[in-house]
Amino acid sequence: MAPAVQVIVCVKQIPDPSGAGRLDPETFCLVREGVEVVLDPGDEVGVEVALQLAEAAGGEVTVVSMGPEQGMDAIRKALAMGAHRAVLVSDPRLRGSDALATARVLAAAIAPLGADLVVAGTESTDGYTGTVPAAIAELLDLPALTFAKAVAVEAGTVRIHRQTEVGHDVVEAPLPAVVTVTGGATQPRYPSLRGIMAARSKPVDRPSLESLGLDPATVGLAAAADRVVAVAPAPERAAGTIVTDDGSAAARIVDFLAELKVI
Repeated sequence: MAPAVQVIVCVKQIPDPSGAGRLDPETFCLVREGVEVVLDPGDEVGVEVALQLAEAAGGEVTVVSMGPEQGMDAIRKALAMGAHRAVLVSDPRLRGSDALATARVLAAAIAPLGADLVVAGTESTDGYTGTVPAAIAELLDLPALTFAKAVAVEAGTVRIHRQTEVGHDVVEAPLPAVVTVTGGATQPRYPSLRGIMAARSKPVDRPSLESLGLDPATVGLAAAADRVVAVAPAPERAAGTIVTDDGSAAARIVDFLAELKVI
C-alpha cells in the first residue's frame, strides 16, 4: 500500500469578485472591511485537488492562510469541504504586505508542518501577481510545478499535466513539491451539512509572527518593495474607423495592418 500523502493547500479570503472592488484612497489597498467576502474561487479548486489526492492515498489536508480574522470564514469553508485542520496567520501588522512578504509568512507557516505536497491556485483573484506560490517554493527550496490541469502522486513523485497554449506538457518532480492548479483542474465539491457542522470542531492553529521567526519590520505596507502610488480611470475606447469600399478599401486595410506591424 502506498504511503499516506500529507497535503497543504494555501487559501485566501477575497472580496466577492462578482462585485465592484474599492481601493482605499490613501493607501490604494483593496478595501476588505464592510464588503462581501468569499473563499477565492481558484483556491476552492486547490482544496478539491488536495482532498482528492489525500483521499486516494489515505492522507490528510491542512489549510494554510494569511489574512485578517474574517479570513476564518474562508478557512471554515475549506474545512467543511473536508480539510482536516488549518493554520491562520492573522496580525494587523500584515496589512498591505506585498507578494514577497506574503510568501515569507506562508512559507514560515508551512515549513514546520512537513507536508509532502503544497497546493495553491495559480494566482489570487484580487491580486493577480501569480508569484506567491513560486516564491514559497523558492523559500522552502522545493520544486515548483505550475499551471496544472491534472495532478497525480505516486511512489514519491508528483506528475502534472501543465497547461500550455497548444495542449499540455507532462512534468514530474520528487516530493515534497509545490503545485499550482488551474481553474479547469476539477470541479470543487459543495460542503455538506455534516461537513459544515464538523468544521466547527476542527483544529485551527494561530501562530504569531514572532513564533514563526519573522521580523514584523519585514511585512506590511511599510516594508513592501512595490506599492501602488496612483490610480487613474482607464481611457475610454476611441471610436473606430469605418472604411467604405470605393475601390480603395483593401489597400487602406493593408496599410492600416502594416502600420500596426501585423503584416
